[in-house]
Amino acid sequence: MRETMFPSSLSSSLSLNYAKDHSSASQTKARGLDVLNSPMLNKGTAFTALERKELGLTGLLPPEITTLDAQAKSAYLRFELLTDALSKNIYLTALHDRNEVLFYRLFSAHLREMIPIVNDLTVGMAMEHYPHESRRPRGIYLSIDHADEIEEAFTNFGASPDDVDLILATDAEQVLGIGDWGVGAIEVSIGKLAIYTAAGGIDPNRVIPVMLDIGTNRESLLNDPMYIGNRHPRIRGGAYDHFIDSYVKVATRLFPHALIQWEDFAPGNGRRILERYRDRICTFNDDMQGTGAITLAAAISALRICGTPLRNQRVVIFGAGTAGIGVADQLRDAMVLDGLSRAAASSLFWCVDRDGLLTTGMSEELQDFQIGYARQASESRFWKQDGNGIGLLEVVRRVKPTMLIGASNISGAFSEAVVTEMAAHAERPIIFALSNPSTRSEANPVDLIAWTKGQALIGTGSPFAPVTYKGLTYVIAYLSNSLLYPGLGLGTIVSKASRISNGMFAAAASAVSSLVTVRQPGASLLPQIDDLRGVSLTVAVAVAEAAQSEGLANVKFTNITQQVKDAMWQPNYRRIHAS
Repeated sequence: MRETMFPSSLSSSLSLNYAKDHSSASQTKARGLDVLNSPMLNKGTAFTALERKELGLTGLLPPEITTLDAQAKSAYLRFELLTDALSKNIYLTALHDRNEVLFYRLFSAHLREMIPIVNDLTVGMAMEHYPHESRRPRGIYLSIDHADEIEEAFTNFGASPDDVDLILATDAEQVLGIGDWGVGAIEVSIGKLAIYTAAGGIDPNRVIPVMLDIGTNRESLLNDPMYIGNRHPRIRGGAYDHFIDSYVKVATRLFPHALIQWEDFAPGNGRRILERYRDRICTFNDDMQGTGAITLAAAISALRICGTPLRNQRVVIFGAGTAGIGVADQLRDAMVLDGLSRAAASSLFWCVDRDGLLTTGMSEELQDFQIGYARQASESRFWKQDGNGIGLLEVVRRVKPTMLIGASNISGAFSEAVVTEMAAHAERPIIFALSNPSTRSEANPVDLIAWTKGQALIGTGSPFAPVTYKGLTYVIAYLSNSLLYPGLGLGTIVSKASRISNGMFAAAASAVSSLVTVRQPGASLLPQIDDLRGVSLTVAVAVAEAAQSEGLANVKFTNITQQVKDAMWQPNYRRIHAS
C-alpha cells in the first residue's frame, strides 16, 4: 500500500491509501458530510450499503444505490441538454469539484467532444467570468509581490516529495484566443491537467496547477473592483526572472521527481525560461515544443507518402512567434537527428513574420529566438518587397518550398496565388495551417484541395470536416497537441527521466505518426482523438524507451509496455473503508 495525498481537496485527516495498481480498497477517517464534500471520496448514490453505514452516510443520500456507469450516462444526458459551450464548461467544472472519479469517467468517454469545453477557447470564456464567480480553489497561487512565500505556499499544499509527478504553471500573458487574462488563467492549468488525466492516465492526485501572478496589463481587469489578482501592470526584467527562478528552485527541491511544464507564456519569456532550465531540470513548454512535436508527427506521415526524407525539405513558416519558431525548432532538431549539422538544418527554413522574411538586416526588429532563423540579407537583395518587407508570395516564389506552415492567426493568409505557386514546384505540397480557431486558419482545406487538384497533404490547428474532391474523400489531420503531450508526460513520469531530450520528442512524434496508415488515398496524417488513451499509451512507451536508450531514465524496465499500462490511473470507484 502507498499513501496518496489529496492536498487540493482533502485535509491530511481525509487522505486515502491506494494500492499502486489502483484497484484495491481505500481508507479514510472522514465521516458524513466530510465524505460527500470531498471530490476524491464522493461517490454520490454509488456508495454501497456497507460504506454508507461505516462512513456515516445513512440518511444523507437517497436510498437507491446506483453504479458509476449509470451516473456517467445520466451526467452525459445533462451535459447534452446545455445549449452553449460556457454553460457546459461550468457544468463540468461543478462536476469536477463534486465528484472527480465521475468527472474523469465522463470526460474520458467523450474526449473529442469535451476537450474544447474543458480547455481551448471555452476556458477563455470561463476566465472572463472568473472574478465574478465562486469557483472552488484548486492548485497554488504564487504572487510576485510575495515571492518570499513560495515555499510556504507549496508546504501548505500538503504534499510530500514523492507525492507529485507533474507541476503545470502559467503566468497568463498569452492565453489562447484572449491574451493576457491575469489570475483567472489558473483555469488553463486546471484544464490542461484534466486532459493529462483523461487522455494520459496521469494520477489527478499527483499534479499541481500553479498560477504565477505577476500582474496584468489588461485594463478591464485592473479597473474591475471584483478582480482578485495582483492589481498592477506586469512586472518585467530582473524581478520577473528572480521570481521564476525562486519558483523553480522551490518546486524542484520540494518535489525532485516532478515534471515542470510551462503554459501560455509570451514568446520572449517562454523561450528564455525554457533555454535557461531545459538542460538542468525535467521541463518543457507545450506551446513551443508540443506544437512543434505534433507538427513533426504530421510531417513524418506526409513524408512517408512522398517518399522523401525530412533533411531534403525546404520549409517556409508564416508566423515566427512562439508556435512558429517552436515548430521550426522541432523540425530542425529532427533533421539533426537525421544526420544534418545544426547549421545545415537551419538553412532549410525561411521564416516570414509581420515585417516580412526574417533577415540579418532586420537585427533591431528581431527577437532573440528568431535570430537563428534569419537569412543572410544578401540572399534576398533582389527579391520583391512590399510595404511589409519581403512577403509570403515572393518567398514561396523564390524558395519553392516543399512544406508551408502557418502559425500567424491571419485568416486566409495562404491565398490561391500562394498555394498554386507552391504546387507548381512541389508534386505533393505539404501545407499545415496551424492557427486556431478555424476562423483564424490560414486556409480552408476545401480550397487547398481544389487549388492543388487533390495533391496537397494537409494538417490544421482546428478540426475540419472531411473534403470530397472528384469522388475521393480526404480526412483532414487535426494537429491537436492532446495527441502528444499526455503520452509525453506519462512516459517521462514513468521513466523518471532527468530531462526531456530532443530524442524523446522525436520518439513521441514518430509514435503518433505510426498509428496511421498513409497508403490509403485521402487518409488523415494523424490519428483521430477519439481513442486518446490508446494513443497516449503508444507515445508513452516510445518516450520511455527513448529515455532509457539515452541514459536519462531513472527506472529499470523489465516490460516497458506493461509498466506504462500499470501506471495509468483509471476512473473507477474503489471500496472505501472507515479507519
